[in-house]
Order: sequence, then structure tokens, then C-alpha cells
Amino acid sequence: MKRFLPFITLFLIFAVKAQDLKSPSQFLGYALGSQFTRHHQVVDYYEYLAQNASDRVQLQEYGKTNELRPLLLAYVSSAENMENLQSIRTAHLQSTTGEGNATKAIVWLSYNVHGNESVSTEASMQTIYELLTRKSDYLENTVVIMDPCINPDGRDRYVNWYNQYKNVPNNVDPNSKEHHEGWWNGRSNHYMFDLNRDWAWLTQIESRNRLKVYNKWIPHVHVDFHEQGVDSPYYFAPASEPYHEVITPFQRDFQRTIGKNHAKYFDANGWFYFTKEVFDLLYPSYGDTYPMYNGGIGMTYEQGGSGRAGLGIINSIGDTLTLSDRIAHHHTTGLSTVEVSGKNAAKLNAEFKKFYRNKNYKYKSYVLNGDADNIETLIQLLDQHEIKYESGKSATIKGFKYNTGKMGSIKSSKNSLVISTDQIKSTLVKVLFEPNAKLSDSVTYDITAWSLPYAYGLDALASQSPVSGVPYKKQVVSSLKLDKNAYAFLTEWNSFKDARFLAELLQNKIKVRHSYKPFSLDGKTYDRGSLIITKGDNKNNSSFLGTLNKIANKHTISLTATATGFVDSGKDFGSRYVQMIPNQKIAILSGKPTSTLRFGEVWHFFEQHLKYPITVIDSDYMGKVDFSSYDILILPDGKGYKKFLDAAKLGALKDWVSNGGKLIAMGGSIKGLAAKNGFGIKAKEKVKDSTKNLQVFDESQRERIKKSITGAIFKTKVDNTHPLAYGYPNTYFSLKLGSDAYEYLDTGSVVYLEDGQNEPMAGFAGSEAQKKIVNTLVFGVEEHGAGQVVYLVDNPLFRGFWENGKLFFANALFMVH
Repeated sequence: MKRFLPFITLFLIFAVKAQDLKSPSQFLGYALGSQFTRHHQVVDYYEYLAQNASDRVQLQEYGKTNELRPLLLAYVSSAENMENLQSIRTAHLQSTTGEGNATKAIVWLSYNVHGNESVSTEASMQTIYELLTRKSDYLENTVVIMDPCINPDGRDRYVNWYNQYKNVPNNVDPNSKEHHEGWWNGRSNHYMFDLNRDWAWLTQIESRNRLKVYNKWIPHVHVDFHEQGVDSPYYFAPASEPYHEVITPFQRDFQRTIGKNHAKYFDANGWFYFTKEVFDLLYPSYGDTYPMYNGGIGMTYEQGGSGRAGLGIINSIGDTLTLSDRIAHHHTTGLSTVEVSGKNAAKLNAEFKKFYRNKNYKYKSYVLNGDADNIETLIQLLDQHEIKYESGKSATIKGFKYNTGKMGSIKSSKNSLVISTDQIKSTLVKVLFEPNAKLSDSVTYDITAWSLPYAYGLDALASQSPVSGVPYKKQVVSSLKLDKNAYAFLTEWNSFKDARFLAELLQNKIKVRHSYKPFSLDGKTYDRGSLIITKGDNKNNSSFLGTLNKIANKHTISLTATATGFVDSGKDFGSRYVQMIPNQKIAILSGKPTSTLRFGEVWHFFEQHLKYPITVIDSDYMGKVDFSSYDILILPDGKGYKKFLDAAKLGALKDWVSNGGKLIAMGGSIKGLAAKNGFGIKAKEKVKDSTKNLQVFDESQRERIKKSITGAIFKTKVDNTHPLAYGYPNTYFSLKLGSDAYEYLDTGSVVYLEDGQNEPMAGFAGSEAQKKIVNTLVFGVEEHGAGQVVYLVDNPLFRGFWENGKLFFANALFMVH
């Protein structure tokens, strides 16, 4: 016979056990908020809780960062819920197919996606402690998943910097060094990417690892904790317009429900806050929108402070904002979120199940044709999002054509990719693939266009009728065994995969040529840029055939052997139109005036995509560097190049290019080169408006956006006979991020906007900005002495997700010479 303890005895035992748990301050040995906690100490505290409250806390390391710091999740709930954690998860996921009978609310709290918005990790420790002690009743109907630090590399960068520069005691004077981070601040991850713009694109290791676990839960509620300027009061939901049209009435309403509960606590404490401003719900790659498009309630919470605040700072109205204040605010909204979610668990489950019912979206299927490598790259992204797809059938499909912006038709085949909205991730499919997102307000926080067919350079059609397909089978490329008697091996130049193949060949000292003219040989036609790898060029490389075979198989490249360099048509392999591709030594400028984000994109491109060595040279010592030993210098986008490139620096650059150097100028760096006595590029003259219109004060922001382009997609013209455009058709869809405009070059305008192309295919561009960019350069090459300047006005590497721009950058490196 079992003996049961009285309920009051059980309660007292639990209460004693809860009280035995050390608070963050007790465990760390200092008052929380009196100093910043390094990541390893945060991990130690979470491990302590998991060991001492193992019935209510489980930890999962879901990956490591680039700098090998652990990425951690804590699962927190009542002991009973934790015993049934997997059955709770299973029942919850069954709701996506209209099955199951889930009863618990799933709440995911994400902290410190921006490293120098450092308060949230501190707040997470107080929040989990109170959920296990004073607020344990919140856990009866709720499973809470806590990520104490999404971006440990960036946060430790900030914390270490602050500890190095702060006064003892800390100085609240905003002019003190401890309130002014340097060029590379703590906001970004190791590769200087903004992880809060990467939820959909998954370019970073932190994002990819997190999404694997996120898809196993798909929570009802997700909160992304942030900070903003020191003068800003607290922001919480509901969000600002524009909302994407797929966001449901319930998702809107529940944001308000949570916001009202937060307001109750903030009002009681006399704390200031605002709602329904600044932070919208449109761009799909945020920590609030991505959960929304997966059926959850996604929210951003913004505390005033950020990297300027340190342990304390005097703001513009003379108040002192302390780290303890900031912790209290984030801690309050965190607990309030769990409280409201638990009380509304039944409603959350019912609406979550309702979200995943069949959607009657306008476009039922998306059909994509194009380069097989680009399609395969897209498939890799779809797999990570658990989006289903099929291969096409032989048919003619009618619908909206992306490349014309009009109704038309497309031929589908077994090589086509078909993606239906009749699947669990239907809403995410619509958001990522729709030709043009509907804008309820043109004032937005981020880009307004991102459609994946444009980003991946695919010929696409959106059909209003379902398009049937067949199960997708990945094309298997048979392993090569190269003919040792061949004169040469040939392969086409069509995609960025070909560039990765070339990069590895060059690093293995295999000599490669490319053709400036199309040619045909042995009954096959090869376009400009095709790679020619001859045995004669590599006669002194004893491991030539084995190395070439290994690298080709690694990159699944099909090589065609030929017994002759005598072509059927075009230029023979000994012609001056068939040139050796040099193994380039490449440098990139870092530090001011470059943008950390834009520098990071190039750095990440070389190390994680192209896998080709690059030397980083800081602007502080640029003048001491002998650039004669470098073939290429890259100037990333940034502000302040006009001032930075003074007469001496500009003159030195011109001499270096004249002597055979290649300068790749991106975005804002071109302004410095277009200065007086600079290079040949010229900024487009502004058309002055002689009329004077009085401006209403409250409309100033809307007047400004007439001159703005907020991440819109434009159809451009391409001269694909130029080496910069090898592998491209005669059009390219460019993501334009601003209204900077430059005249056509005298020669070498490769990608450009013509009359009638200044209206975006997708996204918002202000009326004045559209006028400004008529007949302007997008990408071009200027010959200067024995060298070249490559101008990239638009960004072909934006956030690492604009896949169809990467080959342009590879061409700038290897084909233009």
C-alpha cells in the first residue's frame, strides 16, 4: 500500500526546494545589474538550475557559434509537464494537420540576438529564476523555451570591450569612452551579420542551428528581446503598420492582449512605453515576422539602452538609465508574456490549429525553371524550412510571369520545380514566393521586396490554379574518371557553383583558361566564360589529373574531355581570345568608412561560400601597405568615403590601378572615386525643382520617402558579352537599396537601367527616386591604364541571400582582367 503525503506537506517541500535555488545574484557573486555577465557564466547558471531543478528544467545545446561558444536552450515547465514534454510537443505539432488535442501553451523567449543589446541575457536569468520560484504557477499550462543568448560571439565582444574601457566605478557621463564602441561593435555575429535579418535566409550558423529546433516546436508565442536608443522608452506590441496581409485577426488581437497586460505592470511602476510605432510586421526574416508566418504570435520588445548605455548613462532629459532598470523592464515583459499565454492556452491552441487549415491564397502553385545549380541551391533552403516541393510535368502553365510582370505562360518539364501552397508551410510559401508583397503603408523598417525567384535568378510563374507535379528526385552526377590522354577538359560557366570549382582549382595550382568568345567542339556549344583546363598548361603538375578529378567530383562538375584544341567554330585554344585565369591575391578594406554589415557580407562570401583567401587591411594603416603585391582591392559599401579618400589616397589608388591593379568599388565607396580628380564615373546630376511647396510638419517623413528606395527589385539590362556578366542572360533583377545614381560609363556599362525600367518589379520606390535612376549604371567596368575599376552600385551580396548576384562578384574577381 502506497502512502501519500498531505498536500500541505508537498507544498512546503516544494517551497523549500524552490527557496533553495540560488538567484542569479547569489550564484554569480554580485548583484545582477552591477556588472555584465560573460557567456560562460550565463551557461554555468543555466546548468546549475538544470542540475538543481532537474524536474522542471532541461537544457539542450543546439550548436556552437563560429567562435565555438555554445548555443543553449532551456525548457522550463511544471514537473508534470516536463515528464510529458515529448507528448506535449507531439500533440502541439499535430495541430498543424488539424489533429491532436493540445492543451498547453508553447512560449519561446529569445534573448540578445544583437550582442551589444546586452541587457536581455541578464534579464533572462532573473526571468527563469522567478518562473521556477515566485511565478511557478505560470508554468502549469505553459512550456517555456528560453534561448538566453542567440548571439554569444557578439555579446561577449561587447562585454569584454565594456569591461576593458569602463571607469571604476562606471561613469554615467554619455561622453565617456565606455559609451562609445568602435567600428566593430558588439551588435553583429562573428561575420558581422545581423542575425535578426537572417531568420528566413539562414546564411549564418546560429540561424541554421536554431531553426532545426524551432521547427520541432513551432511555438504559439515568440518574443525577440532588443534594445534601442538611450532616449527611447520601452516598446512592446502591438506592432506598427504595415502588417503583411497573411497576418490573421487573432494574431493582431493577441498582440494587443499581451500589450495591455504589459501596460498594467508598467503603469503601476510609472514606466514609460509606446506601442504601434516604428516596428512593423512585413519583412519575413525578423524574429517577430518569421514566427507570425508560421502561425505564432511574434513580437519584438525594445528597451532603451543598447551599446551606449553600459551600466548607466544620463539621457537627454537628465535621467539616469541603469542596467538594473533595463533588466527590470525586460524581466517584467517576459513574465507577463508567459502569464498571458498560460491563461489563454486554450485559445492559443484553437487559433493555431485554425491557422493551419487550408488557405485560399490567390496563387496556388509556383513553377520555377532555370539553371539546375540555382534550383538545387534553392532546394537546400526549402529543406531547412521544411517546405515541400515537386518536379514538374511536361505542360504549359498559365499565370503571372515574374520576368515580365504580366500574365503569360511557361513550359514545365521534369527539370522544373513546383511549389504548392497546399501544404503545412503554405503561408510561409506565399510570403517568400509571392511576386510582390502588398504594402498597407510605404513607411517601413526594412526592405519591401525579397521574392525568392528573383533572388535566385529563376524564370518563374505564379499560377492561380493548382499545378500537379511528381516526387522530386535529386539529379545524381556520376563520379568522373578522367581520360589521361585528353588534350583538355571543358565545362561551362553558368552558376556560382562553377566559381567555387574554379576557386579550388586555382588554390591547388591547376591552371585554367576561359574563352572570351563562344565556341563549338565535338558537337557541343560553349558560351563565353567556359573553363578550359589543358594538360599542356599543367604538364609540370604531377598530381594534375588526380587533383582535378577529386575537385570536380567534390563540386559535382561534369567535365567534357576533348582530344584537340582545334574548335569546330569560334576561337582555338591558343587564340588570344582564350586567356589564362590568374590566381589572384586579394585584399579588402576594413574599418571606417566601411560598413561593418557590408564588409561582413564580403568576408563571409570569401570564407564560407567561395572559400578563397583574402587579406583584411584596416583603414588605420592602409597608407603603410605596399599594394603592389596585391592584384585586387575591394572597397565595401560605407559612408564617408569622400572624406576618407583625400587627394593623396585617391592619387595612390589611381597609380596602383594604372599599373595593373583591379579595384572593386561597392555602393557608397563609389562616391569617393567619383570626386574631383578621381576616376571616370560621374554621379547623376539632380534635377532641381524650381517650385517651392510648403511642407506640413507631420508629413515630413512621407515627403522624405518620395526620394527613397526601400529595398525594391528592378529589372535591368545586361550586356552578357562582357566578362563581368558571363553566365547571365540579357536581364538581371537587382535589389536596389537606395537612390544613389551614376551616369553610364563611356565604355563598360554592363548592367544598367534604361528608359521604362525605373519602376520596380516589386517593392517600394518613391516617385522622386524613380525619376533619378532613369538611364543609370548598376554594374560596370572602367579601364584605367593597365588596370580596371569594377563598379557595383547595387549590392550583389546583400545579406548573403541574393544568390543570383554572387556570380557577378565572382566574375569581377576572375573573369575581368
